[in-house]
Amino acid sequence: MHISLDKHLRDSKINHDLRHLIVKIATTAKYIHNAMQTGDLGLAGTSNMYGEAQLALDVLSNQIFVNELEDSYYTTCLASEEMEEEFKIPPEKQGKYAVVFDPLDGSSLVNANLAIGSIFGIYESDKIIGLKGDLQVASLMVVYGPRVTLIYTAKNGVHEFVLNAVGDFILSKENIKVEKVAKHFAPGNLRATATEGKYAKLVDYWMKEKYTLRYSGGMVPDINHIFMKGEGIFTYPSYKNAPHGKLRLLYECAPIALLMEQAGGRATDGKKRILDIMVEALDQRTPIYIGSEDEVRNAEKFIA
Repeated sequence: MHISLDKHLRDSKINHDLRHLIVKIATTAKYIHNAMQTGDLGLAGTSNMYGEAQLALDVLSNQIFVNELEDSYYTTCLASEEMEEEFKIPPEKQGKYAVVFDPLDGSSLVNANLAIGSIFGIYESDKIIGLKGDLQVASLMVVYGPRVTLIYTAKNGVHEFVLNAVGDFILSKENIKVEKVAKHFAPGNLRATATEGKYAKLVDYWMKEKYTLRYSGGMVPDINHIFMKGEGIFTYPSYKNAPHGKLRLLYECAPIALLMEQAGGRATDGKKRILDIMVEALDQRTPIYIGSEDEVRNAEKFIA
């Protein structure tokens, strides 16, 4: 029996509005997949709030998600890595959920035909600043690769769905678990080892212990690898040129941290649980060490 995303949400007794919002995000992800296959992959001639050059596909993906979520009647406000300000939903269209998202994480990998993804965090709130990741009611990660997959949690475990030939997301893995010990490592920003001696020692440890390197240059595919293998660790430290880290707390780290914890893993900034960090700014960044619990704890010892 094929179990659809909607049926799985129903069977999990996810409330009506949240269920429809998650299904809406999944449906919109299919539009993004189509845009990647048919759209412009060049530069848009604009920059995002971080000064990074935007691809035309970044801009298009963001606009598609904003349009679809605004018209869903389930949201109060939206925040995206591609927008400088929070987008308030008009009163006549408001629901009860704030949605934060990275519409196309790793978009620079599209031209190389590598897997990329979309990340979403959902809060029952009419604001975003002042929240903590632990208050998310759900988070999702969509992977656009050889297969299009969606992994979600509504604090009911972590479950994977694959997009089939007729356009439905069908359950492929239920209750994904991440073991405490890892065999794989995905070290973000290896250049930091030139100035960050503690991080260099951590990477040396992994190599001496004969861990297997799996690093794509994109957070979504590397985290997805951990979920599919049931073990692993992904790191992106702070370093001289980015003392607060590079990855965004709101759009990347907090939603994925919720998924990882629900699968039995761990996610910290090296000292503090990612889901306990308060959002003080839309562009807030954080170091991250995420994956198998024992491996994250070991990484914390190296960088302490």
